[in-house]
Amino acid sequence: MCISVSVFESFRSNLGFVLSFLAIVLILFGLAYLLEKVARKNNPDSEPLSPTRRIAMIGMFSAVAFILMLFEVPLPFAPSFYKLDLSELPILIGAFAFGPSAGVMMEFIKILLKLLFKGTSTAFVGELANFAVGCSLILPASVLYSFKKTKGQALLSMIVGTLVLTIFGTSFNAFYLLPAFAKLYGMPLEALIGMGEAIFPSISGSVFRFVVYCVAPLNLIKGTVNSVVTLLVYKKLSPILKSSHATAVKKGSSVNG
Repeated sequence: MCISVSVFESFRSNLGFVLSFLAIVLILFGLAYLLEKVARKNNPDSEPLSPTRRIAMIGMFSAVAFILMLFEVPLPFAPSFYKLDLSELPILIGAFAFGPSAGVMMEFIKILLKLLFKGTSTAFVGELANFAVGCSLILPASVLYSFKKTKGQALLSMIVGTLVLTIFGTSFNAFYLLPAFAKLYGMPLEALIGMGEAIFPSISGSVFRFVVYCVAPLNLIKGTVNSVVTLLVYKKLSPILKSSHATAVKKGSSVNG
């Protein structure tokens, strides 16, 4: 469905769209940062990581997310251009450990790595979609968790994040992505809907039924799988992720004492 093109050529020919993309990134990062600051005031005992370690961890988790992004699994209830990947898993774990702003940054770095190594075949539309839909899970979940870091709050955060992902991702496809891809590839919207109709004849040309039958289950599965795995592994990984910082603080205290 896609023909790869040079990132730089696509950047020049879609400058306005790229600038809008960057504006969305900055807005979400700013929002995440502000909410993170508020959460820290409510949790004064939570100890932030050193800037150096935080940057290193953000880079590592972004790289893992990019690698996982390369492994896409087609699903039987959706057309072939909708596939499931688990690239949000390391970002969700990282956002729980390092804060919501780190989660937005990791989503953006993941997209940058994808553009550098694979280019874009959608004039950045697919990349914007991946970033926006990913943040719709990462932001609500990590913000809620940052206010109260308990097991019950983690479960609530995952449920809310998965619901936001499902609702936003489904609506985003209906109102923006499907029309944008139809225009990008010079094909009628009905042709895209027809791919879903081949799987579910009851779609009957309806965009609403298409996203409900094909897109909503994909997003629900994606959010649920990422959430369940995060719940299973985060508490075990958390001490490891923060151990170096704790050691550094202890050493600093010993020297000062």
